[in-house]
Amino acid sequence: MGFFFTILTHLLHGVMKLAGLTPQTLQIDHNTLMNIWLPKQTIINHLNHKKGKPLYVPPKKPAVLLLHCFAMDGIFLWFPQVLALTTKYSVYVPDLLFFGGSTTGRTERSVRFQAEVLAKGMEMLGVKKVMVVGLSYGGMVGFEMAKLYPNLVRSLVVSSTVVELTESISRESCKRFGGSSWSELLLPETVEGFKRMLSVGAHKLPWIPNFIYRGILETMFNNRKERNELLTAMVVPDKDANTDTNYSQRILMLWGEDDKIFNHEVANTMKIQLGAKTTLEYIKNAGHLLPLEQPFAYNRRLKHFLASSMLN
Repeated sequence: MGFFFTILTHLLHGVMKLAGLTPQTLQIDHNTLMNIWLPKQTIINHLNHKKGKPLYVPPKKPAVLLLHCFAMDGIFLWFPQVLALTTKYSVYVPDLLFFGGSTTGRTERSVRFQAEVLAKGMEMLGVKKVMVVGLSYGGMVGFEMAKLYPNLVRSLVVSSTVVELTESISRESCKRFGGSSWSELLLPETVEGFKRMLSVGAHKLPWIPNFIYRGILETMFNNRKERNELLTAMVVPDKDANTDTNYSQRILMLWGEDDKIFNHEVANTMKIQLGAKTTLEYIKNAGHLLPLEQPFAYNRRLKHFLASSMLN
């Protein structure tokens, strides 16, 4: 049943290569590997013969880092944006730890650790400044990167996310999708559970044959133990919540009007907390997965913001 998923993976990888990206695996530390798609022109053809590793050069175009949500790997979420951005930008699409080919033997599972790994990866690739774009879980990691590395993160675009997932926000969100935990929604074990996850995430779920759902379910949801640990670490006790929302970067919040997880109330409250440097825009006929649901409307606003970020 995973045959369809394998074919789809090869197709998407082919499209990414036509767009000028190539996959690489970075050795972040002794125990941590990060899979990332990056501009092939940033790789020097000859090898460092002592270590047998490729050499990387800084990108010649402005760098954009695309951070995926918890439901899928980087390329599966961001391929419409890669195709829209690569003409003017050097696009980097990593798999967060325990997604795709990224993994670690270390015990850290926090959003902070994900941000630290990404920042180290950008340093290894010679990226000095980057505009970060994140959806849902990727948005939380993006906020953490912007806070920890203000000299690295030039600007931030986030969708369907929160600065920090506190216990109180988590409880209200779970109520909205009718579940008792994030694992119940985001780590489905059956076709029906997978359908439910997508129906919660989408404004309108298109009809897809069950064998496709089954094939994706059987091949995409690996590292279940580690991902469950990520979900546990994602929720912060209210008493430990970080109340500092004073970011130095300009921030664009792009939101689906029908987001069933982080709704208008969550988005509007966060906009007020983030202050005058933050802009909030809604996109019609889109839910939690708006970059896939409304790629043209999303890309249009994304490109406008990225271009304006380069002027500051």
